[in-house]
Amino acid sequence: MTASTSAAESRTTAASGDLFRQIAVLVSSVLAIVAAFIGSGVLGGTPIQEASGGFLDADSTLIAPGTGAFRIWSVIYTGMLAYAIWQALPGQRHDERQRRIGWWVLASLVLNAVWIGVVQADLLYLSLPVIVALLAVLCYLFVLLRRSTPKNRIEAVVADGAIGLYLGWVIIATAANATAILVAAGFDGFGLPAEVWSVIVLAVAAVIGVALALWGGGRIAPATSLSWGIAWVAVARITDEPASTVTGVAAVVAAAVVIAGTAFARVRHDRAKALARG
Repeated sequence: MTASTSAAESRTTAASGDLFRQIAVLVSSVLAIVAAFIGSGVLGGTPIQEASGGFLDADSTLIAPGTGAFRIWSVIYTGMLAYAIWQALPGQRHDERQRRIGWWVLASLVLNAVWIGVVQADLLYLSLPVIVALLAVLCYLFVLLRRSTPKNRIEAVVADGAIGLYLGWVIIATAANATAILVAAGFDGFGLPAEVWSVIVLAVAAVIGVALALWGGGRIAPATSLSWGIAWVAVARITDEPASTVTGVAAVVAAAVVIAGTAFARVRHDRAKALARG
């Protein structure tokens, strides 16, 4: 076998792998949406707020976002479907950036569907490692996206934007999931009041949001969905049960900190770029 023949075969194998990746990401996005419909109860499943003993409902814990917060899933799923369709176009088949992130996007969509399935099966305790794995995948995707620049505005929206929204929401969703499991397990907070723990959790979420903003150059998408989720914690605690003014105020402050930190990071990033251009 000549070197040229071997190189040609390698290119053919890579091309086949790229096509398979495109199809797999597209199919996984559709399956994730189907799983979401099942999780909403539309396709015969149990609504998430009623599954697993109701511990994931909006009134189950102090960190649970209000029901309206979950409307963001329609935006996230739409964005991920748009990405899946866009990356499946012939022009993106051999794009190096899509090669780096494609399989991780698929992993995130599969984990999302698995989380819904676990909750539907009333396996509340298993839902935490699944959502933590999902968060880890999305964090790694954020790192990969940060290492390169989208080639145009469309990619910036459907790839960086959609995945950023996904990440920001899963941060607060992970906190709510963990809190729900602690409540279900009868955790007494080591004697500390529940409101102290809710403030701590919200403070950690805000710190993570600001850290992402500073490292990511003030990317708007993660901050938008994270602050959205935190703000709905405030709405739930001020207007619904379990009522907690302390948690509500802490959530308002945490959301404001994420927004302010992101704005600061964005200004700093843009100034650095301007100076670099001279």
